[in-house]
Amino acid sequence: MGWIGESVDSIKSLQIRQVLTQAVSLGMIVTSALIIWKALMCITGSESPVVVVLSGSMEPGFKRGDILFLHMSKDPIRAGEIVVFNVDGREIPIVHRVIKVHERQDTGEVDVLTKGDNNYGDDRLLYAHGQLWLQRHHIMGRAVGFLPYVGWVTIIMTEKPIIKYILIGALGLLVITSKD
Repeated sequence: MGWIGESVDSIKSLQIRQVLTQAVSLGMIVTSALIIWKALMCITGSESPVVVVLSGSMEPGFKRGDILFLHMSKDPIRAGEIVVFNVDGREIPIVHRVIKVHERQDTGEVDVLTKGDNNYGDDRLLYAHGQLWLQRHHIMGRAVGFLPYVGWVTIIMTEKPIIKYILIGALGLLVITSKD
């Protein structure tokens, strides 16, 4: 019958206590992941301490599929830094370089203008309608490190959801059928 038949037989032979134990184990794994994510948020000061580069706009420095590690400090943002920002009306954060910094004389607030290294022009066309600069609240964090290509897993699962469902189903089956 193969692996699937053995898995079905294994599920049939489970007792209620084993099922509850496996469910609690799965819950602890998910809870641990959430706790680690929240701890990273506190340590880095960023609402999203890890992001995946989704386009080629930052090549050759960062390629599609690279994972960036972010940190947000109170230090002023400077031209040349790579930041991740959200734009009003868009859900997906953008990774680009700061090309200009403008300090308002009346309030002392700093506004920034960004551009992708591989793009021809600045990002004003990406910003919300009528917006010329990014304010501090738009910026999620500064890139402080990266891991090449590892983010492709996320990209593939987003672009091909069937792979995500197959993987989740297989992992769920593995958790349910494991005897330990």
